[in-house]
Amino acid sequence: MLIHPEKSCLLVIDIQERMAPVIDDVARVVDNCNWLIDIANRLNVTVLATEQYPKGLGSTIASVAERLKPEHIVEKISFSAMSDTEPDRFINEGNHEQMILIGMESHVCVLQTALELKQQGHEVYIVEDCVSSRSPADKAAALARFRQCGIYIVTREMVAFEWLRKAGTDTFREISTRFLR
Repeated sequence: MLIHPEKSCLLVIDIQERMAPVIDDVARVVDNCNWLIDIANRLNVTVLATEQYPKGLGSTIASVAERLKPEHIVEKISFSAMSDTEPDRFINEGNHEQMILIGMESHVCVLQTALELKQQGHEVYIVEDCVSSRSPADKAAALARFRQCGIYIVTREMVAFEWLRKAGTDTFREISTRFLR
Protein backbone atom coordinates (compact mmCIF):
# COMPACT_ATOMS: atom_id res chain seq x y z
CA MET A 1 0.00 0.00 0.00
CA LEU A 2 1.26 3.43 -0.88
CA ILE A 3 1.35 6.19 1.72
CA HIS A 4 -0.91 9.13 0.84
CA PRO A 5 -0.21 12.59 2.30
CA GLU A 6 -3.90 13.45 2.65
CA LYS A 7 -4.57 10.30 4.71
CA SER A 8 -1.37 10.45 6.78
CA CYS A 9 -0.41 11.60 10.20
CA LEU A 10 3.25 11.74 11.17
CA LEU A 11 3.42 10.82 14.85
CA VAL A 12 6.59 12.00 16.61
CA ILE A 13 6.95 9.95 19.77
CA ASP A 14 8.83 11.19 22.83
CA ILE A 15 11.94 12.84 21.38
CA GLN A 16 12.73 14.48 24.71
CA GLU A 17 15.60 16.35 26.34
CA ARG A 18 16.44 13.95 29.16
CA MET A 19 15.96 10.80 27.11
CA ALA A 20 17.97 11.81 24.04
CA PRO A 21 21.47 11.57 25.56
CA VAL A 22 21.09 7.83 26.27
CA ILE A 23 19.57 6.87 22.90
CA ASP A 24 21.75 4.95 20.44
CA ASP A 25 22.89 7.07 17.45
CA VAL A 26 20.69 9.92 18.63
CA ALA A 27 22.19 12.67 16.43
CA ARG A 28 21.49 10.75 13.22
CA VAL A 29 18.00 9.77 14.33
CA VAL A 30 17.07 13.34 15.32
CA ASP A 31 18.46 14.70 12.03
CA ASN A 32 16.42 12.13 10.11
CA CYS A 33 13.30 12.97 12.11
CA ASN A 34 13.74 16.69 11.50
CA TRP A 35 14.18 16.02 7.77
CA LEU A 36 10.93 14.05 7.60
CA ILE A 37 9.03 16.59 9.74
CA ASP A 38 10.18 19.38 7.40
CA ILE A 39 8.90 17.49 4.36
CA ALA A 40 5.62 16.66 6.11
CA ASN A 41 5.15 20.34 6.96
CA ARG A 42 5.89 21.37 3.37
CA LEU A 43 3.33 18.87 2.07
CA ASN A 44 0.71 19.79 4.71
CA VAL A 45 0.79 16.35 6.30
CA THR A 46 -0.55 16.46 9.85
CA VAL A 47 2.22 16.17 12.45
CA LEU A 48 1.51 15.31 16.09
CA ALA A 49 4.14 14.89 18.80
CA THR A 50 3.91 13.26 22.21
CA GLU A 51 5.91 13.82 25.38
CA GLN A 52 6.13 10.99 27.88
CA TYR A 53 5.87 12.40 31.41
CA PRO A 54 7.66 15.71 30.61
CA LYS A 55 8.13 16.55 34.30
CA GLY A 56 10.59 13.68 34.45
CA LEU A 57 11.88 13.37 30.88
CA GLY A 58 11.82 17.02 29.84
CA SER A 59 10.25 18.67 26.83
CA THR A 60 10.62 17.82 23.18
CA ILE A 61 14.16 18.70 22.13
CA ALA A 62 14.42 22.19 20.65
CA SER A 63 15.34 21.25 17.07
CA VAL A 64 12.22 19.09 16.84
CA ALA A 65 9.87 21.38 18.79
CA GLU A 66 10.63 24.37 16.56
CA ARG A 67 9.22 22.40 13.61
CA LEU A 68 5.92 21.64 15.36
CA LYS A 69 2.80 23.61 16.13
CA PRO A 70 2.77 24.04 19.93
CA GLU A 71 -0.83 22.82 20.09
CA HIS A 72 0.30 19.61 18.34
CA ILE A 73 2.60 18.62 21.19
CA VAL A 74 0.66 16.61 23.76
CA GLU A 75 1.64 15.08 27.06
CA LYS A 76 1.04 11.46 27.89
CA ILE A 77 1.62 9.19 30.84
CA SER A 78 0.86 5.82 29.23
CA PHE A 79 3.57 4.22 27.14
CA SER A 80 1.15 3.93 24.21
CA ALA A 81 -0.02 7.30 22.96
CA MET A 82 -3.34 5.67 22.13
CA SER A 83 -3.98 4.86 25.79
CA ASP A 84 -4.09 8.56 26.65
CA THR A 85 -7.15 10.65 25.80
CA GLU A 86 -5.57 13.63 24.03
CA PRO A 87 -3.45 11.87 21.37
CA ASP A 88 -6.14 9.24 20.79
CA ARG A 89 -8.79 11.94 20.27
CA PHE A 90 -6.54 13.96 17.93
CA ILE A 91 -5.73 10.96 15.74
CA ASN A 92 -9.21 9.50 15.59
CA GLU A 93 -10.97 12.82 14.91
CA GLY A 94 -8.91 13.40 11.77
CA ASN A 95 -8.74 11.55 8.47
CA HIS A 96 -5.65 9.67 9.63
CA GLU A 97 -5.95 6.20 8.16
CA GLN A 98 -2.19 5.93 7.77
CA MET A 99 0.04 6.52 10.77
CA ILE A 100 3.75 7.08 10.22
CA LEU A 101 5.69 6.69 13.48
CA ILE A 102 9.09 8.12 14.39
CA GLY A 103 10.78 8.64 17.75
CA MET A 104 11.94 6.96 20.94
CA GLU A 105 12.04 4.27 22.31
CA SER A 106 11.42 1.71 19.58
CA HIS A 107 10.70 -1.18 21.93
CA VAL A 108 8.50 0.68 24.43
CA CYS A 109 6.45 3.74 23.45
CA VAL A 110 6.80 3.38 19.67
CA LEU A 111 5.97 -0.33 19.85
CA GLN A 112 2.97 -0.03 22.16
CA THR A 113 1.56 2.91 20.19
CA ALA A 114 1.98 1.03 16.91
CA LEU A 115 0.27 -2.07 18.25
CA GLU A 116 -2.73 -0.10 19.53
CA LEU A 117 -3.01 1.87 16.28
CA LYS A 118 -3.00 -1.42 14.36
CA GLN A 119 -5.69 -2.80 16.69
CA GLN A 120 -7.80 0.30 15.95
CA GLY A 121 -7.61 -0.45 12.23
CA HIS A 122 -4.98 2.06 11.09
CA GLU A 123 -2.26 1.27 8.56
CA VAL A 124 0.91 1.68 10.62
CA TYR A 125 4.36 2.48 9.23
CA ILE A 126 7.56 2.58 11.30
CA VAL A 127 10.31 4.72 9.79
CA GLU A 128 13.35 2.56 10.55
CA ASP A 129 15.93 5.32 10.21
CA CYS A 130 13.85 7.65 12.43
CA VAL A 131 13.46 5.40 15.49
CA SER A 132 15.89 4.21 18.12
CA SER A 133 16.26 2.83 21.62
CA ARG A 134 18.94 2.92 24.26
CA SER A 135 20.15 -0.46 23.02
CA PRO A 136 20.49 -1.51 19.37
CA ALA A 137 19.28 -4.98 20.41
CA ASP A 138 16.03 -3.51 21.73
CA LYS A 139 15.47 -1.65 18.45
CA ALA A 140 16.15 -4.84 16.48
CA ALA A 141 13.69 -6.80 18.62
CA ALA A 142 11.07 -4.08 18.13
CA LEU A 143 11.53 -4.13 14.35
CA ALA A 144 11.09 -7.92 14.36
CA ARG A 145 7.92 -7.60 16.42
CA PHE A 146 6.50 -4.92 14.14
CA ARG A 147 6.97 -7.25 11.18
CA GLN A 148 5.37 -10.17 13.04
CA CYS A 149 2.33 -7.99 13.71
CA GLY A 150 1.88 -6.79 10.12
CA ILE A 151 3.24 -3.29 10.70
CA TYR A 152 5.17 -1.85 7.76
CA ILE A 153 8.86 -0.95 8.09
CA VAL A 154 9.90 1.90 5.79
CA THR A 155 12.65 4.51 5.45
CA ARG A 156 12.33 8.26 5.48
CA GLU A 157 12.96 8.45 1.72
CA MET A 158 10.30 5.82 1.04
CA VAL A 159 7.80 7.98 2.91
CA ALA A 160 8.88 11.19 1.18
CA PHE A 161 8.73 9.72 -2.33
CA GLU A 162 5.34 8.10 -1.68
CA TRP A 163 4.00 11.42 -0.40
CA LEU A 164 5.39 13.15 -3.52
CA ARG A 165 4.17 10.46 -5.98
CA LYS A 166 5.86 11.90 -9.10
CA ALA A 167 8.70 14.02 -10.41
CA GLY A 168 8.26 17.02 -12.65
CA THR A 169 6.12 19.10 -10.32
CA ASP A 170 7.15 22.36 -8.68
CA THR A 171 6.76 20.70 -5.27
CA PHE A 172 9.02 17.82 -6.28
CA ARG A 173 11.67 20.20 -7.64
CA GLU A 174 11.58 22.26 -4.45
CA ILE A 175 11.81 19.24 -2.15
CA SER A 176 14.39 17.54 -4.36
CA THR A 177 16.61 20.61 -4.32
CA ARG A 178 16.24 21.20 -0.59
CA PHE A 179 16.07 17.68 0.88
CA LEU A 180 17.06 14.95 -1.59
CA ARG A 181 20.76 14.62 -2.24
